[in-house]
Amino acid sequence: MATMARWADGRLEELCYADGVFQHRTGQAVRKYAGKHRTRSAVAESSSGLIRTIGRWSLAALIVNSVLGGGVFGLPSVVAARLGKYGPLAYLVSAAGIALIAACLSEVASQFRETGGPYLYARTALGRFWGIQIAWMTWLARLTAASGTANLFATYLAEFAPRAVQPFYRVTILSVLIGILAVINYRGVRSATRVSDILTTAKIFLLFVFIGAGVGWLMRHGAVVPAALTHAVTVQDWLAVVLVLVFAYGGFEAVFFATGETRDPRRDAPAALGYALALVTVIYTLVQVVINGTLENPAATERPLADAARHIFGGGAAAAIAGGALVSIYGYLGANMLHTPRLTFALAERGDFPRFFAAVHPKFCTPHVSIVLYTVMLLAFTLLGNFRWNITLSAVARLLTYSSFAVALLVLRRKQPQANAFRLPAGSMIAILTLAFCALLFTQTPTSNLSVVLITIAIAALNWLLVRKSASDPDLKA
Repeated sequence: MATMARWADGRLEELCYADGVFQHRTGQAVRKYAGKHRTRSAVAESSSGLIRTIGRWSLAALIVNSVLGGGVFGLPSVVAARLGKYGPLAYLVSAAGIALIAACLSEVASQFRETGGPYLYARTALGRFWGIQIAWMTWLARLTAASGTANLFATYLAEFAPRAVQPFYRVTILSVLIGILAVINYRGVRSATRVSDILTTAKIFLLFVFIGAGVGWLMRHGAVVPAALTHAVTVQDWLAVVLVLVFAYGGFEAVFFATGETRDPRRDAPAALGYALALVTVIYTLVQVVINGTLENPAATERPLADAARHIFGGGAAAAIAGGALVSIYGYLGANMLHTPRLTFALAERGDFPRFFAAVHPKFCTPHVSIVLYTVMLLAFTLLGNFRWNITLSAVARLLTYSSFAVALLVLRRKQPQANAFRLPAGSMIAILTLAFCALLFTQTPTSNLSVVLITIAIAALNWLLVRKSASDPDLKA
């Protein structure tokens, strides 16, 4: 990267050339000069020198990649065990609830151009204390989701290399797996976005191949006779499944940590959310249809897609699905490595975390210290935790974060009625419905998960006590 300095308007400014783009830095502003960029993105502001390179379709791909992780390869068994033939309907019911949450997020996110996501929205709408609380809750949700999913990588790899689940090999494999992603993201958001796009495309292709093959088999042979459930389906079963599916659909909110590197968040955020969640809903529902139609007792297997593929085509197809699971999981981890470090970056940028976490690498223009912190924490949670406990905890923590979107929508409409932002039709009513949806599901929280949530709330309160008297960056919102 070449650099040069010049005086303009009485201030010393720096230009750095990286990835074919001149980045013009004045304080926190970055202007990109590149003939290959369209006019509307020729001038863009970003937080503390981060580069705006994420367009609408890359943002949508990131959302899909953040949602479609390892859950799609394991959750169909959980859903079938509780709801049986009603499993596919559960994804549509859950999608309706998630749509309420995403709608609130679309309006709120469109009002911000800085890095921070849910933390920034809560901080601006409700103040510093609640911003820090939501930041820690979001951090908990992201770490537990990614670490739980990372453990699945070794599990599915055991299909090809049985020793992968042994302690030494597991630690080595997961360390290399996460380390590679950390290096890619450390060296630049452009490279990380390209990796995310490629892995998302491969993941969606493989899942649609499975769906197409499964639906074709069902059309030729008809569905198998399912094993009878051992219980009558109750409201409790529906609530338990929808809570689990909050994990399945969750993750879309974390992409907005990287708003400071998105070209046009006001226009792109609502559209990308809509495209991504519609695609994910179709995939989840059809996968469950295929599982229920090809396996007599899908609740009895831990690898439902692989067993369904084996039933349709034989062992080779099961191995192919296991390979697809590895691609899916790695893509999910890549998306998390891209956006989650931006949370500690945003906290530090606003004085709510040690300032050095807001450092931007002088060559790669990435929040490298925050990336290193996230890598270390992800490895620790991955090596010490397990899949089932982590995904339930992640879902519970997300409910609190999702509730904050609805509250922020109501507050920001009152505070900033003329904001240049996307306006959700019947937004206030949708926000109230979102709060009711989250409150209902929160009643299903297991005791062990609730204790961790309460500990996290206490840590966040201590964080606030330590920084409450310090000044926030005056150039940033709230």
